[in-house]
Amino acid sequence: MMTWSQSLIKLATYEVEMLQKRLAEVRDRKQAAEMKLAMLEAEGLAEMSRADLDPMAGLYRVAFMAALRDRKEMARAEIAGIELEEQGARDALAAAFEEQKKYEQVAEQQRLLELKELARRETAAMDELGLRKAAR
Repeated sequence: MMTWSQSLIKLATYEVEMLQKRLAEVRDRKQAAEMKLAMLEAEGLAEMSRADLDPMAGLYRVAFMAALRDRKEMARAEIAGIELEEQGARDALAAAFEEQKKYEQVAEQQRLLELKELARRETAAMDELGLRKAAR
């Protein structure tokens, strides 16, 4: 039979697991956004070398570099937004861990109190048994 404390611990564990998954998803999105920025950097370098080799490509370089700069800024803004979301996910996960630990500590205290009460009852039963034997 599941006690109320076990139910709370199970729910808290589930919440922690869900928040861990959310944090992993946010990290994956951040990694993808950083990879996108790195690809844009590589694309810019490739275009620069191509423009150096072909004079006609140099004519398009200014427009390409302006568009590339805008795309990089959008990628950086996306990364910054994801970093804020990641920090929020970390904070939520830390709070959920604290909550889970509180429930586990309460359950442990309850278990220890039950053991102490059981030991007290056994001692009382033994004392009563000893008194009965002594009375004979």
